[in-house]
Amino acid sequence: MARDYYEVLGISRSADQEEIKRAYRRLARKYHPDINKDAGAEDTFKEINRAYEVLSESELRARYDRFGEAGVGGAAAGAGGFQDFSDMGGFADIFETFFSGFSGGAGQGRRRGPMRGDDLRLDLKLDFKEAVFGGEKEIKISHLETCNNCKGSGAKPGTRPRTCSTCSGSGQVRRATRTPFGSFTQVSACPTCSGTGEVVEDRCEICGGSGQKQEAKKLKINVPPGVDNGTRLRVTGEGDTGQRGGPAGDLYVYLFVNEDAKFKRDGINVLSDLKVSYLQAILGCQLEVETVDGPVPLQIPAGTQPNTVLPLENRGVPRLGNPVSRGDHLITVKVNIPTRLKTEERELLTKLAEIRGDTVGKGGIEGFLGGLFRG
Repeated sequence: MARDYYEVLGISRSADQEEIKRAYRRLARKYHPDINKDAGAEDTFKEINRAYEVLSESELRARYDRFGEAGVGGAAAGAGGFQDFSDMGGFADIFETFFSGFSGGAGQGRRRGPMRGDDLRLDLKLDFKEAVFGGEKEIKISHLETCNNCKGSGAKPGTRPRTCSTCSGSGQVRRATRTPFGSFTQVSACPTCSGTGEVVEDRCEICGGSGQKQEAKKLKINVPPGVDNGTRLRVTGEGDTGQRGGPAGDLYVYLFVNEDAKFKRDGINVLSDLKVSYLQAILGCQLEVETVDGPVPLQIPAGTQPNTVLPLENRGVPRLGNPVSRGDHLITVKVNIPTRLKTEERELLTKLAEIRGDTVGKGGIEGFLGGLFRG
């Protein structure tokens, strides 16, 4: 009876694909016949390969979890009969497997070609005004670059990778599966050499045989005017370098805008509050207000009520992609009604209340002030 595949790889049944891959690579390096000459190492290596082939493919893994070896082995398919055939993915999967294996045979002997590098992500914080007006920002990233010591081969200078013994240099392995319709062959990338057809024995001391090394570098990027939280910028070719002559990936910069003590944003409009005294609201005045462009004069009309919104046109955020078009700066007027009055102020306001015909009692002037702005 075959050992439990999870036990073979030394992982739990809830392991994700990354854990499975790491476990396989660790064990494959340990038991590879070209490295480990101990008796039984080759059989262990084959067992590890078989466990990885099943658990690394979601459909096969699901069948194995349900039926064990019988769900993925040749003997089980015939024994299960048509009753369990639907549990193996249905007719579509069987024919897909058949044609996959059939077309894969034509590619046998071809090694994997150039591989594009991975994309990278960087989160960048901006001040409020930087998001409004954009500009040039210097960033620092860490990405994979081709190792200069081995020129990307992964082999120690003066040596060369050797042909993989698992796939004989084809970069592919074939697996035969018996079904009620007959025997079908599926072709997949060799798990030992990852489809390259080569194995590095004498590894480069700089990159450890990967052909790449982590490097930090500085970049200058242009942030367009009008960006907001979550805006994504793409910097072509600044991701991880490709393998075997493949193109580099891209760098995606996600922007996050810091909150500002004075301003808030609503789309392409800027919002802020302006505190004025009750006399300024009653009589009107001209005040200097702060905008993203700097100080600007603003006329407060006489009789301005609390929470009145006064617009400053074209003082908002430039429209992303069309910086000539800008939103407005919307200023909400907050009237400051005092809770304590000097004796002279109280006397003057009492006379004003008499002129207006408003009845106020002792200590009611503050209520009178509130009434001025409600009616």
